[in-house]
Amino acid sequence: MMNPISSINGSETTGRYLVLLRENELDSGIRTLRDHTGNRRVARAADFETNAISAEQLEQTDTTVFDNLGVAVCTLDPEQLQSLHAASDETSPIAVIEKERVVYALNGQRVGIVEQLAPSPTSNLGVEYLRGYRDAVDRLVDHLVPTNGVQQMLPSPGIQVIDETMATWGLQITKVVNSKYSGRGIKVAVLDTGLDLTHPDFASRRIFSKSFIANQEVQDRNGHGTHCIGTACGPLSPPILPRYGIGYETEIFVGKVLSNQGRGTDSEILAGIEWAIANRCQIVSMSLGARVSPGQPHSGVFEVVADRALRNGTLIIAAAGNESRRDLGIVEPVGHPANCPSIMAVGAIDSQLQVTWFSNGGLNPNGGQVDIVAPGAEPGTPGGSRVDVYSSYLMPTRYRRLAGTSMATPHVAGIAALYAEATGATGRVLWNRLTQNALRLALPSVDVGAGLVQAP
Repeated sequence: MMNPISSINGSETTGRYLVLLRENELDSGIRTLRDHTGNRRVARAADFETNAISAEQLEQTDTTVFDNLGVAVCTLDPEQLQSLHAASDETSPIAVIEKERVVYALNGQRVGIVEQLAPSPTSNLGVEYLRGYRDAVDRLVDHLVPTNGVQQMLPSPGIQVIDETMATWGLQITKVVNSKYSGRGIKVAVLDTGLDLTHPDFASRRIFSKSFIANQEVQDRNGHGTHCIGTACGPLSPPILPRYGIGYETEIFVGKVLSNQGRGTDSEILAGIEWAIANRCQIVSMSLGARVSPGQPHSGVFEVVADRALRNGTLIIAAAGNESRRDLGIVEPVGHPANCPSIMAVGAIDSQLQVTWFSNGGLNPNGGQVDIVAPGAEPGTPGGSRVDVYSSYLMPTRYRRLAGTSMATPHVAGIAALYAEATGATGRVLWNRLTQNALRLALPSVDVGAGLVQAP
């Protein structure tokens, strides 16, 4: 039996609560919520077209219910919380109650995105480093220092990257460039900061979009979402080479669950997942999250949501996080929600097949593992030149190089779309296709899981 009240050590929370309802007990769960909290303003995703509940409803109602997920988000005072807790026994439709967390892609100072720029000396990295989730780091090192006698593994001649004239190094080492598949007929949802809808590289694509951020349109004013969508779903032959996209014939579902400032909440993520499942997306890509502490358990709510999604043919893929400082011997655990066992957690490697120094590791028991790795950063020196992950970006910049487990995640999502097209696999079977065909690496599985994702 799951503990009905979960604490969240050190994580930033919103004051609202996630309530997991037992399977097939949605209506009785809603009645229990009303009876024990007094909340009468209830919004249900099923009452909206394609279950796309409005961002305003998310903010204005006391209780929001995501019907496909079997989860409610509630505003509760201490007395209401205690009453609901008292009603949460083995016979109750209430399974789990958790505090709602704040999640991040990046902050306003762009700390956490590795750019082709030297770090600003005025950046307050000490403070920002500890805030929630970071989407990368401000610099890279040439390579990791081997420890415990483990030798570094150099790229084999078959995958060594020479240049990026035709395709990015990430598409080369994952063998995307050799694949005959395009993701045709596969629906990929990218839950992030949105997409630059004016980007010419996506002008002819089938794009479905929805913002779950109040008072903000889907239009990306951050760049993070546009970059991730480019890697997962970008074109085969962009007007300006190199090729950077994988699933070039996928249907793109853009869910804006992070603000233009790179901030969101659990409820906004859940709203995006609900919408993706309602649209029968086979793959959900989430380059976002929140930091967790060593020993901290994963979210019981997100684990059940991800398990239910898998059983219904939707694979959720998420970034493992970038809180580590492996150059200093510090490895942090996989972040939320990627640390859930039923969410595929993606770590980052470089073109030399070494773990990037910011990529988190599988330290926490009972979940929290790294499941697979993908291209996330190119070796470089602090503040020096490097060749990070190239993809689409906000116009008029058009393209940009960034780094992080955020950049690794859409590589896996795009390749998942290729496997879904090639084999018809979905859900858990699709998960197995990815891990079984990954390139095994001479590195600890706690850092790289099954290995480097490979295209069919």
